[in-house]
Amino acid sequence: MPRRAFFPNPDNRPSGFSPVTRSGGVVFVSGQVATDSDGALVGEGDAAAQSAQCLKNVEAALNAAGATRADVTKITAFLIDAGDYPAYAEARLGFFGEPGPASSTVFVKGLVNPKFLVEIEAIAMV
Repeated sequence: MPRRAFFPNPDNRPSGFSPVTRSGGVVFVSGQVATDSDGALVGEGDAAAQSAQCLKNVEAALNAAGATRADVTKITAFLIDAGDYPAYAEARLGFFGEPGPASSTVFVKGLVNPKFLVEIEAIAMV
């Protein structure tokens, strides 16, 4: 099946990658960071606010590809600081509820911008 690319904000298209792709009923959301629709950082220094914004961006990407948060089967989160895990986990629970999708969390040395504390990617089945 061919891969189709989607852009939640056509006025702010990244270069070199697609925020979300869909092949058949499988939707892949690229890692989403804590920026608003204009590309401005949301929640500097605040892992809870950044986690919430990342999930909001995941939802916008899903919607652009014809999916919803209910279709998400797997997420992976990348966190800079293990101490931020509780804030991220609370945001994840608030976003997905119980039972949530399969989930992995990876602690990394850094993300593309040193102000980013969290990045979240998702896979959904439609």
